Amino acid sequence: MTTRPLKPIHTFWLFFPAASLWAAAVVPLSIYAVLSGSGWPPGLIGAGHGHELIFGFALALIAGYTLGPQPWRVLVPLFVLWVAARFVWLLAPDTLVAQLLSPAFALLLAWHVVPRFQAAKKWRNKIAGPLILVLCLMALIYFLTQAGLPLPDTRRLLQTTILGLLLLMTFMGGRIIAPAVAGTLEKRGIPLEARVQPHIEGALLVVLPIAMTLMLFSATEQLAGLLLVSASALVVIRIARWKLWHCSNRPDLLVLALGYLWLAIGAAFAGARLLTGHPVLPALHLIVVGALGTLSGSVMLRLAWQRARRTFPPAWQVIAIAILVAAATISRYLAGATPYSQPLLLWFSAGCWTLTFGGIAGQVLALYPGAQKPHTARNNRRK
Repeated sequence: MTTRPLKPIHTFWLFFPAASLWAAAVVPLSIYAVLSGSGWPPGLIGAGHGHELIFGFALALIAGYTLGPQPWRVLVPLFVLWVAARFVWLLAPDTLVAQLLSPAFALLLAWHVVPRFQAAKKWRNKIAGPLILVLCLMALIYFLTQAGLPLPDTRRLLQTTILGLLLLMTFMGGRIIAPAVAGTLEKRGIPLEARVQPHIEGALLVVLPIAMTLMLFSATEQLAGLLLVSASALVVIRIARWKLWHCSNRPDLLVLALGYLWLAIGAAFAGARLLTGHPVLPALHLIVVGALGTLSGSVMLRLAWQRARRTFPPAWQVIAIAILVAAATISRYLAGATPYSQPLLLWFSAGCWTLTFGGIAGQVLALYPGAQKPHTARNNRRK
């Protein structure tokens, strides 16, 4: 008697709850590690929490969103490597094993993801693969920097990688929002000519990579700031042309658009700080917390509800994400460049963030059984 192989599952059912739980845990643990004076967990001291939010949380989101259905023989090694990288870094970040596992996961992820985007014909459609590859390679460059190679320091590398996330979210967020808004407006008899807006998208795909390159060097930071302010203006114009004021019946779309607006706010504030010589770190949290938090939370719920129930997420859930992430973002920004001198603001920000992603993890896990019954929603509609 032979056993039937397990059916492939959508990657996000595995990576989305894991990424959410990790995000929910990392931020408060990093504050505890410093303010308690214990130095535990050591992997979240200093730039450690940034390392984990980018190379742990964000790369897991990319895996969940881009890989689609995969056989278990692909998913298990990838997921086990991700989990091992996270916990070894958390407990022993200075060991060679910890420093190798994160780039190993990133490179394996790139191996599976990047070729999926090469079939496109237009250069703008192909760009997602190289963008993801660059983000994955930054994990390797981070390791090489720690190994002593003459590269920009780890702080500057993380800042540059955040701009890479800004670029990826600008591209992929636009590709999610534009068709969804167009479909909603068409049902209401409202034409939308400005959808993807290829000229604006193309300009952003030129401006932001240059800003990333300039961000690597202190001598060119101000030029990077100028380009970030320009990119912010382009994003605002793009949002305005989507006519989102006609989508009041779709709070899930409005919250996605709010996440996209956080990209513009973060780019503008970061650019202004670079131009004026102020520390850029608080403004970068507008991107990592505000934009990444709102967009990722919205997309995770959207995919889970559509796959499990063939519907959009409830309004209260997406509105809760918008409010909690906004509170986390603003309070973290107000904590400034020396956040540990403002512990109340920092703990409040961490609490809102943890509540958001703990809730998302629970909701995705609760919806998973429904996704294994593909005929349930259809049968309900027939009744």
